[in-house]
Amino acid sequence: MKIGILALQGAVREHAGLVEACGHEALPIKKVEALDLVDGLIIPGGESTTMRRLMDRYGFTEALRRSELPMFGTCAGLILLAENVVGSEEGHLGKLDITVERNSFGRQIDSFEADLDVRGIDEKAAAVFIRAPHITSTGTGVEILSQVEGKIVAVRSDRHLGISFHPELTDSTVFHQYFIDMVEACVQKELSVEI
Repeated sequence: MKIGILALQGAVREHAGLVEACGHEALPIKKVEALDLVDGLIIPGGESTTMRRLMDRYGFTEALRRSELPMFGTCAGLILLAENVVGSEEGHLGKLDITVERNSFGRQIDSFEADLDVRGIDEKAAAVFIRAPHITSTGTGVEILSQVEGKIVAVRSDRHLGISFHPELTDSTVFHQYFIDMVEACVQKELSVEI
């Protein structure tokens, strides 16, 4: 699989390292045209308002709204994938039928690490929470994968995965492999439809 990483802001190199550790090719995406080269896309953490502006400026917003690519959003990437954001009129890409609240675990000094139980994954998943959002509600077709302190921090739908934290700041490939498995399933489904 070729997995793209939106390279406008965030820990692009770290995500690429984990994709490669899973045995797949990672491709930093800096131009909209490059989306045609990949099977799935990671939207990394960063500052969601800045990322939103950069996506608008470089044409990614409309391209990704139309795109059928499987997408994986981490931290700010989760906020961008959400249909609704607390305190905003609407979400940005609207790919996940969820409502997200920014910075709900506190400020930078309140950052923490946790080993999460995740539905569908046998081993614990290492997670780093930095000014992390959480998911306040989920809609139709969204599966809750993990919670911390009673707050939803990981969800998936058919082809989209969203998490509140930074798996790329750990050595764990658990979430990247989970996403790659999702991408492979989507590709297989599309191939079987074509046949």
